[in-house]
Amino acid sequence: MQSRGHGTRLALLLLLAAACGAPDPGQRQADVAAAGADVMPFDLDATTHVFEKLADGGLQTVVADTDDPEQIALVRSHLSFEAERFSAGDFHDPAAIHGDDMAGLHALVMGHERVAVTYREVPRGGEIRYASSDPALVAALHQWFDQQVDDHGEHAQAHH
Repeated sequence: MQSRGHGTRLALLLLLAAACGAPDPGQRQADVAAAGADVMPFDLDATTHVFEKLADGGLQTVVADTDDPEQIALVRSHLSFEAERFSAGDFHDPAAIHGDDMAGLHALVMGHERVAVTYREVPRGGEIRYASSDPALVAALHQWFDQQVDDHGEHAQAHH
């Protein structure tokens, strides 16, 4: 029997992975983008999300890619609203986008009283600052950020 080319083997492995239920990262990102369009009022393709892990929590920034006043207003309104909800332990929107089993989500909901959540405007958008003295909650925030970066693909980036 002749050896098949690498392309054929790769195609067979991909088919086998799909048949076994292995997750497709591209499909996951497409699903998240579709769910995000139902939750986030701004255009994902016209904005950039940056997640920066900090020693005591993190910084989530969303900015319009251009000086589009409509996108900037939508980003600011949404982030301000979400910061209020997160402060109260309401993480429904991220769960609706990423799933109820989102990394770090349960710990953030249960420990929200030990996480300071603040919003402020930045040029072309806004940012939410998360801070906690609880190392377990800081770890949960970092996991939560990692999943958002993974799930949003080209629409998000980690800041190091």
